[in-house]
Amino acid sequence: MEQFVLSFRKDISLIEEPEGEQVILQSPDCKLTFKQVTSGLRTALNILVTKGATAQQLMDLVQQSDRIVGKLKWFYHLQKFSELGWLCHSVFIDDIPLAIAIPIASDNQFPARDVDIQCQYTLSRFAYCHQVEQQMVLESPLSQAKVILPNWRSAALVAKLAKPQNCHNLATEISGITEEIAQQFVALLLNTQMLSQVQQNGTLEEAENITLAQWEFHDLLFHTRSRKGRHNNPAGGTYRFLGKIETLPAVKPKMSADSIDLYKPDLETLKAVDPPFTSVLEQRTSIRNYGQTSLNAQQLGEFLYRSARVRTLIKMEPAQISSRPYPCGGAIYELEIYLVVNICEDIPSGLYHYAPEAHQLCWLSGKTDHVEELLKGASQSTGSPDPPQVLMIIASRFQRLAWKYESIAYATMLKHVGVLYQTMYLVATAMDLAPCALGYGDSDLFAKAVGTNYYAETSIGEFILGSKDPNYQES
Repeated sequence: MEQFVLSFRKDISLIEEPEGEQVILQSPDCKLTFKQVTSGLRTALNILVTKGATAQQLMDLVQQSDRIVGKLKWFYHLQKFSELGWLCHSVFIDDIPLAIAIPIASDNQFPARDVDIQCQYTLSRFAYCHQVEQQMVLESPLSQAKVILPNWRSAALVAKLAKPQNCHNLATEISGITEEIAQQFVALLLNTQMLSQVQQNGTLEEAENITLAQWEFHDLLFHTRSRKGRHNNPAGGTYRFLGKIETLPAVKPKMSADSIDLYKPDLETLKAVDPPFTSVLEQRTSIRNYGQTSLNAQQLGEFLYRSARVRTLIKMEPAQISSRPYPCGGAIYELEIYLVVNICEDIPSGLYHYAPEAHQLCWLSGKTDHVEELLKGASQSTGSPDPPQVLMIIASRFQRLAWKYESIAYATMLKHVGVLYQTMYLVATAMDLAPCALGYGDSDLFAKAVGTNYYAETSIGEFILGSKDPNYQES
């Protein structure tokens, strides 16, 4: 059976220098120079850049022109192209592409597993289709390639493979598909880790991998797409919206004129009287029950001042940044803190936004149904029958960070939540308060309570705070 048509990725260019024997192959991040180029090699490279051909066709062409020595060199070149992630593998039907596997990582492994025409195969639970630049694309966090599906038959084949199928069934149920074409298509998807083989006992080959079994689809996809190695998407500080969309301000404008000035501690005094850092680290723990006396306004003001205030605003180009007590990528500080005050001496119960530059609480609402649900959710998260004294909800102005960073924006936000959690824990421990970070919360409910656009700003973390029982002992 003739196998896949090989070709170069579209971003690989061939430069033939005039009046010379030198040829250059260039990608966005690599360049190969060929000297004393033979006619067979030159022809094969031109074919890979244009229409493509099978590995056997290319080998025969090179051997015919350059003899056995040229054939051996060509085999080496193909291996190099594969290691660089330059080679696409395609299946054609009537000279029309049915599926094209495009490498998205260097050292793209294409193991060329054989497909048994009698065996059944089905889509991996990690495989997913989406539209990219008006094309259907099949991807998986297991794979180092993406598969373009430019033909309605290819989409139909993928749909059929949602259930176990053999090549005969695929050829029978989709017009214009022969068993040979079905076998090639299945082989392409199998070799790009989009499919899993059904074993004789009816279990999936993929399901027997106990390591993969413990990954959820969204977690593995998030991991692979926010780290280098398994994609070639732009990543890091690309500023892709510079000159297109205005960046959000470094500090969110105050959400209410009805505000409460918070207590500001004397940091020099605290430096002298605070417990030693190692003592704070060792005593840090999550506390979910409180003393009989509630948290008070001075304690809450000191806690927020030490954890999250704006120290300074810094005018920079292309966007203003700030300095705060916890670290942040690019000093962008996209996180916002909202407080649901249940019980706090000298502060009315209700929903507030913390204005970190002014060090104020801005009143948003009283205990509406949505606010009560937020408190109830926090209680359920801790397993406590009583609501927290103060629930702090950490929200993100997503576009503030995504304006600069690509591929890593959301992953970076979660890291910021983590360092803010740790800062809050250490400050609360130093102040002898009762802190506890929560594992999850309801982002839709938060957006309804505050009135934000879910896609522009909503919650990504929760932290509860209260007074510490003087008799508390860690269990």
